[in-house]
Amino acid sequence: MKKTRILIIEDEVAIADILEYGLIEEGYHTKKAHTGTDGLKVLADFQPDLLILDWMLPDQSGLDICKKVTASYNIPILMITAKSDITDKILGLEFGADDYITKPFDMREVNARIRTILRRVDQADRSKEEAVEAGGQVLRFKDIEIVTSERLVRKGGKEIELTPKEYDLLLRLYTHRGKIYTRSELLDDVWGYFYSGDTRTVDTHIQRLRKKLDISDLITTVFSIGYKFNSQTDL
Repeated sequence: MKKTRILIIEDEVAIADILEYGLIEEGYHTKKAHTGTDGLKVLADFQPDLLILDWMLPDQSGLDICKKVTASYNIPILMITAKSDITDKILGLEFGADDYITKPFDMREVNARIRTILRRVDQADRSKEEAVEAGGQVLRFKDIEIVTSERLVRKGGKEIELTPKEYDLLLRLYTHRGKIYTRSELLDDVWGYFYSGDTRTVDTHIQRLRKKLDISDLITTVFSIGYKFNSQTDL
């Protein structure tokens, strides 16, 4: 059975070594890099299944690396940060990270978060395969199309670039039109686990969807509760 490949981009050698040792103990195949530049080179050759990325790197920020990776690869990212400010953590998620963990960390928590991310990715891949086998499905509203077999969205015939979380959030809301979701429910459904941080990450994703697709009239805020995607009878 092929081992799951994990790339560690972390400039602190001791921390990178701890991560590597703990991941090898769990049966993962790992590689390390200590700068963003080297990390991107290793990533291209190694083709990891998951990336562990430090927020602060000597040559470029983890956020910059995150943007470059998500623009070219479909790889889940676990960010490791010394920053405790929730705004910084949300910023990492907004730039494409799937989860974050704060230094100092416990390897048991790191491994648990990795398993959760990989499980969610596996479930998404299976859903995509099932959609392709079934001939896929195109969901349409206004001038927007959601092509479920390819996980892409078009507006006016032009593909709109959405992050995986934005796509999953849109699909969840649209396929449950009229249902009022709390922010915690959306975090649980879309992120795949009960997110222990600030629920403002949902607000930010909603704002980005509204702006990218011009659907402020469709995704509405339910005061003091959460959000819903308006059904046809609401329009």
